Amino acid sequence: MGKKLVTKSFALVLIASMFLVIFAGCTNTAKNETASSEEEKPKTKLSADEPGWKVDTSPITFDWYVNFSWFASKWGEDEVSKYVTDKTGVSINFISPAGNEAEKMNTMIASGKLPDFITIGWWEDAVKKMVEGELVLPLNELAENYDPYFFKVTDPVKLEWYKQENGNVYGYPNASSSPKDFDKYKDLKPSNQTFLVRKDIYEAIGSPDMSTPEGFLNALEAAKEKFPEVNGAPLIPFGLNEFTDVGNASLEGYLQNFLALPMEKEGKVYDRTTDPEYLTWLKTFRDANEKGLLAKDIFIDKRPQMEEKIAQGRYFAMLYQRSDFAAQQQALYAKDPNKVYIAVDGPANSNQDEPTLAGDSISGWTVTLISKDVKDKERAIRFLSYLISEEGQKDLYLGKEGLTYDIVDGKPTFKPEVLDLLNEDRAAFDQKYGASYKYWMLMDTNMNLEWVPPTADAFKQMEDWTKGKTKSFAEFDGINPTGTSEEGVAASKIAQEWGKTLPQLLLAKSEKEFDKAFKDFIEKRDKLGFEKVEEHQQNVYETNKAKLEAASN
Repeated sequence: MGKKLVTKSFALVLIASMFLVIFAGCTNTAKNETASSEEEKPKTKLSADEPGWKVDTSPITFDWYVNFSWFASKWGEDEVSKYVTDKTGVSINFISPAGNEAEKMNTMIASGKLPDFITIGWWEDAVKKMVEGELVLPLNELAENYDPYFFKVTDPVKLEWYKQENGNVYGYPNASSSPKDFDKYKDLKPSNQTFLVRKDIYEAIGSPDMSTPEGFLNALEAAKEKFPEVNGAPLIPFGLNEFTDVGNASLEGYLQNFLALPMEKEGKVYDRTTDPEYLTWLKTFRDANEKGLLAKDIFIDKRPQMEEKIAQGRYFAMLYQRSDFAAQQQALYAKDPNKVYIAVDGPANSNQDEPTLAGDSISGWTVTLISKDVKDKERAIRFLSYLISEEGQKDLYLGKEGLTYDIVDGKPTFKPEVLDLLNEDRAAFDQKYGASYKYWMLMDTNMNLEWVPPTADAFKQMEDWTKGKTKSFAEFDGINPTGTSEEGVAASKIAQEWGKTLPQLLLAKSEKEFDKAFKDFIEKRDKLGFEKVEEHQQNVYETNKAKLEAASN
């Protein structure tokens, strides 16, 4: 009995052993066949000196989210986008929010899924949420794995600036100037921040000095009295950026820069919001409202409504960014060069100091990130590298040689008919050609200086006025806390409180009511944790200074 059991067991072991040998042989054969197949397949050698996008130019479409509700450009309708797609194989499906940008971003973040590319203001709280939530990929790791060319075309100073505590870089900026760039180009590159008036109305009321509260109010009154209507619609004496749930850019950084308020005093970050000069001007705007000089429109209009009214020439004066109404300025100039907007001296401090206007800083304007859900990591990082490179910058700014530009005296130059359309009808230019910053997501405004044509007459005065008044505020970039940290939550709540308070200040029925509303805001600000916010700001400021000093050495 025992012998039979042993024999049977041995037979089973033998059969099992034979099966394993046969299986192993099949496995090895499969492995060898796979290895042989891989050896036969040509391998791509990635080089830091060669653009990775050239490896694969087959058709692919990326979804690209742009976090600005006013952005409505479509890819594939103009010569530039067609050229880039023909060259790289990449097409873009642009997506932008229909309403509130922050709500849209928060909804996408909560879902855990994002479009392939995301372009968003670097200061937005959503940037930190995406990074902390591991919803976006480290660009440096993608580059190391799939496209070392990325490190050749990017600025190491900017990569260092955007490096997170874990050593990774998740976004790359546009319109960014390192300290070296800023020093090199500051006299050539104007600021975007301007105080504008409609030329004909301004001259008709005697070209008054509007740099003092009295002069400002008198000018608005004179304009409204002499020109109550523009083409049958009421004149809007004073225009601003749109009011949001966290304030108004015109009445914060822009105004404070015109007043040349310091960002720091004796090494400490300065609270510009409580500066007496600033409060004087906020009270001046309250006075303007009391005199019927602030139209209701400015409290409710969004950018599309503002653009329409700029095109109609309905604003007398504006504290606004000059580049954001290029198409409207062109249209006004084409109808009557005397009815355009020009830059003049705006609000100033009591010492009449020259304004300190913001220029491109190292943080830039927006950052572009790649989602963890991106449909093709290799193609995504390689396309990003292409856009950042001189080749990509040239393609997007100038278009295709022979079609949109020629080489004239050794310099790439827009064809006469292309330049004429750019100077005469920006909207038509964008629709037909799509060059010159239509696709601005990765624009390098320093590199493009080599190709920028002379400023058209419609814009030259505004641009020239800002030159020499531009200042870098790089060391203060990103000092406001964001995210879910204690100070981040406090900063968010304080910003929302300010968003409620600011219109109340302008609409206050008396100076006493203004003072009470502002005092209430300061008290709420303190209760919400402003001390922690200040501490965070100071720490980041000092870190930024150290980074910039190291970068300049």
